[in-house]
Amino acid sequence: MSMEAPTDTVSRTLVITRTFEAPPRLVFLAWSKPEHLVRWFGPNDFTLPTCEQDFRVGGAYRFCMHAPDGSDHWVEGEYLEISEYDKLVFTWTRSDGLPEPWVDNVVTLTFEDLGGRTKFTMHHAFFNTTSHRDEHHGGWVECYDRLAGFLDQYRTS
Repeated sequence: MSMEAPTDTVSRTLVITRTFEAPPRLVFLAWSKPEHLVRWFGPNDFTLPTCEQDFRVGGAYRFCMHAPDGSDHWVEGEYLEISEYDKLVFTWTRSDGLPEPWVDNVVTLTFEDLGGRTKFTMHHAFFNTTSHRDEHHGGWVECYDRLAGFLDQYRTS
């Protein structure tokens, strides 16, 4: 089985769009503070025991997502662009000793105001392989389900 990276960028890009029942300000803030991130970031049943974040352009982040099977999945990166309540761009690097080389990815998040709701779009590019992209799809979808639950709790507290 060949693990060659596809040459076209479309097959190595993941785009997810979702509407959250919260204003862009709240959705954006959920990304900007470690005390919020630890409550929702990661796939279902994962915890975030390490959440280091310097939330500014040029600042770094480093997260450890701890899986139910006991494995740790480390990601780190740098914030490239922060447009408060509108857009967030950062690099995404897996740093947990994967057997295959990992290329730095860029994640772009946009937050569009829908009158008290948010149209949220994530553009994650470029994965080494389509299988890496597909693995991340499931994780991001679960992550955004958890974010929706966090936002519901946050709005009602």
